[in-house]
Amino acid sequence: MNQANLIILVLFYSRHGATRKLAELIAQGVESVPGCDARLRTVPAVSTVAEATEPDVPAEGAPYVELDDLAECAGLAVGSPTRFGNMASAMKYFWDGTAAQWLSGALAGKPACVFTSTGSLHGGQESTLLSMMIPLFHHGLMVLGLPYTNPELMTTASGGTPYGASHWSGLDGKKTITEDEKRLAIALGRRLAETAVKLRAVA
Repeated sequence: MNQANLIILVLFYSRHGATRKLAELIAQGVESVPGCDARLRTVPAVSTVAEATEPDVPAEGAPYVELDDLAECAGLAVGSPTRFGNMASAMKYFWDGTAAQWLSGALAGKPACVFTSTGSLHGGQESTLLSMMIPLFHHGLMVLGLPYTNPELMTTASGGTPYGASHWSGLDGKKTITEDEKRLAIALGRRLAETAVKLRAVA
């Protein structure tokens, strides 16, 4: 990673791997933009057992996010699987702990986008994307979607919305990401990074 490059934080929670795959595609889009590096981070699961704790470092995959990651990033992509038309509790729990960053305006003026995966085709992709936007608006982030200049929005028969990238993963989470879903996720990451570059140039 070039320390002079802009850091774009790709923050996600993934239970069975589908949302993680989308995160990796968004990171690919981010890194296609000169001067930008993607930083993949996840959040720990939330347990119903009060004494249960996650290890400090995940056994595999992306490290857990730290609040410093929010301060250091020039842009932010947030992803979660759908839970009854809403973001997963693990992602909501993380955002509930960011009051200090909200008060300080640490994220105000930075670009952001959202992405999700669902087990069923009409399982709440759009409502989940909209639910993830709410804390981002409160933090003063500038939320980006996908414009219809991306032709895949008109041809997809699975995931992909103007509100953000999405994937229909199937009930077992094993459906392969389609070419339309892939192109839209990469395009979203690229658009996020390009916007961060433009904003830095006029700052």
